[in-house]
Amino acid sequence: MRKLAPLTKLILTAAVTVWALLLKSLPALGLLVLAQAVLLAAAAGIRQALKTVGGLAVFASLLAFLQIAFGMDYIKSIAIGLRMMAMPLVFVLVFSTTRTRDLTASLVKQCRVPYEYAFMFTAALRFIPDFIAESKAVLEAQACRGYTARGNILKRLKSYVAIVGPLVLKAVSRSETMAMSLELRGFGARNARSFTGNITLTAVDYFSLLIMVIVTALLAIN
Repeated sequence: MRKLAPLTKLILTAAVTVWALLLKSLPALGLLVLAQAVLLAAAAGIRQALKTVGGLAVFASLLAFLQIAFGMDYIKSIAIGLRMMAMPLVFVLVFSTTRTRDLTASLVKQCRVPYEYAFMFTAALRFIPDFIAESKAVLEAQACRGYTARGNILKRLKSYVAIVGPLVLKAVSRSETMAMSLELRGFGARNARSFTGNITLTAVDYFSLLIMVIVTALLAIN
């Protein structure tokens, strides 16, 4: 993963998202999640991989449980939970193997995205691992206070507020702090930008892109 160019990794995130939506069987979705977890363990370490996958598994389980509570089929509910794990996991994998400034440079130089939009995109993705860690911490803290998702549908929905509420407040507080920091540093005052780092595509990148196209086409046909 580290040998791939930032543009290739960005395309990989889109490809994995499409694959997660196209795959319908549970073994295939599970294999997709497992492959990303293995790559994350190789790139960031087993401890970080277990921490990330564990946090995503908690949210995926809550989502699947909520779908089942509203009468959805068990197989479809589990598939939705696996998709919930597969799509964010690829972003964590990309940010674990790529510097944020290289992604921004790739978006600006190769994709012709305005710098402000490229910065907002990479900044939002950068906080995904922090959000996963915070969600796990909130869940553990509420469990220590007696949190449980039992009872009828209304009680379950009410109990979910104890998890969602603190996460939303933390996200709002983090965004306000970041906006204030950017304003104090004069973000957007300069139009000219200089970037460092190698973002050119190599033979490995072109081969990886070819594989992505082939896999996506096969899944779309089936």
